[in-house]
Amino acid sequence: MTRQAVIAAPFGKLGILCTEDALLGIEFLPANTRATSPRGVLAREVCRQLQAYLDNAGFHFDLPLRLDGTEHQRKVWQAMCGIPRGQVLSYGELAAQIGSSARAVGQACGNNPIPVIIPCHRVVSKAGLGGFMHRADAGALDIKRWLLAHERR
Repeated sequence: MTRQAVIAAPFGKLGILCTEDALLGIEFLPANTRATSPRGVLAREVCRQLQAYLDNAGFHFDLPLRLDGTEHQRKVWQAMCGIPRGQVLSYGELAAQIGSSARAVGQACGNNPIPVIIPCHRVVSKAGLGGFMHRADAGALDIKRWLLAHERR
């Protein structure tokens, strides 16, 4: 699947993957990635809504999503959407809510195809930030920190 758009964000660039009728994915890309104009009506709307969120964390997304994943992953992704902006849950707390394990919740968080909109950044380790998108490097954690701080403003 080719990117339908690449937009600037305070932490780099966001790649948008969608069909004509559903958002499939959002990618975190390096800051030096070339921005590209949206191709298609839905790609334009995704870009508009992401920009609205980046400008105002209180913005509510209303986009058609296609979430390809296991039943467990979809259950975790749905539960993440219930975490209010500005708040976090630990992997263990979210696992307890849905009858799962912290490790399985962490795996589902890392496999989230639509970060930001499906707010995996709101799930943290009981001892700190935890990882982000199956990464624990400074770049990934800087994005997670930015998103959490943005939602607390």
